[in-house]
Amino acid sequence: MPSLRDMRRKIASVKSTQKITNTMKLVAAAKFRRAQMDILSLRPYAYRMHEMLSSLAVRAVEGVHPLLERRDEDKILLVVVTSDRGLCGAFNTNILRRMETFVAEKEREGKEVVLLLIGRKARDYVERRKDQYKVDKVYINLFLKRVRYEDAAMIADYLAEVYSSKRFDAVYVLYNEFKSAIRQDVIVERLLPIEPMELKEKDVPVDFIYEPSRDELLKELLPLHVRTQIYRVFLESAASEHGARMTSMDNATKNAEEMIRKLTLEYNKARQASITKELLEIVAGAEALKG
Repeated sequence: MPSLRDMRRKIASVKSTQKITNTMKLVAAAKFRRAQMDILSLRPYAYRMHEMLSSLAVRAVEGVHPLLERRDEDKILLVVVTSDRGLCGAFNTNILRRMETFVAEKEREGKEVVLLLIGRKARDYVERRKDQYKVDKVYINLFLKRVRYEDAAMIADYLAEVYSSKRFDAVYVLYNEFKSAIRQDVIVERLLPIEPMELKEKDVPVDFIYEPSRDELLKELLPLHVRTQIYRVFLESAASEHGARMTSMDNATKNAEEMIRKLTLEYNKARQASITKELLEIVAGAEALKG
């Protein structure tokens, strides 16, 4: 049985840990509110742009733009978005498990999957399994501060370039979609080629009349669409990460409080038993002196 001194040290250690987890929860809560506002502000614009470009994709004639060109998906680039820090529950684990499943499914179909990793957690995970995965590029420290559009645009332009040059036949994105502070859904969606919208039975795909020229408009709109969607993915992931960390640290703080309660109860019982033992020894000594 541990001594009273050891028990006091353990209680003090848990209390110190509780202060840290509570502070981390408050920091994550402040970042979460800002990230939540960012993604909720961008979503309507990003969704409307996706809807417009999907409509354009189904009406445009073949060969009008490289980002609208559809071909057999023999070689796929998968963009995996994780965090740069831990202590956020199953946030990264769920992404990495889905990555494993996606790669295995595509390889069984005879397709090649190459990874573009975003975040330290994805990089570290794949580095320990170098023989299993092919990696194209790695980006880290994008989420240490507030998500920047410039970073998203840089990566989006690279994705557009490798798809247009036919290095890859499709580009998919794997990330956590923000739902609430306690819920994030793992999403795999195809970014390139741009998915055409589904037409109803009676609809006829008719191209638009463009002003200025069609080439000029598509040259501006399609890269902008890719940048916007990558920026949305980054904001979704950031809000999900802060929400997951806030929830995780809240649970850790509550668990520490429960542990402190149990340890304090054990300490009081041990202290009471020690005092009782000392009293019995004193009484026994007094009786012996009387005898």
